[in-house]
Amino acid sequence: MANVTVSPKFQVVIPKAIREALGIKVGARLHAIQLDDRIELVPVRPIREARGFLRGIDTTVTRDRDRY
Repeated sequence: MANVTVSPKFQVVIPKAIREALGIKVGARLHAIQLDDRIELVPVRPIREARGFLRGIDTTVTRDRDRY
């Protein structure tokens, strides 16, 4: 676990190992989300990257009958 310090301008530096593992580059955009007593930074991915990510998913689930 890496510790970071908040600067007087409320900035933090993401540790190099984490940046490399997540592929975060200079200028990357992140969502800052507050969850209870913590902050999560989630990389913003272009919607085009999501295309096809469900390919091969099992769609044979039992479903309720439609009501008319």
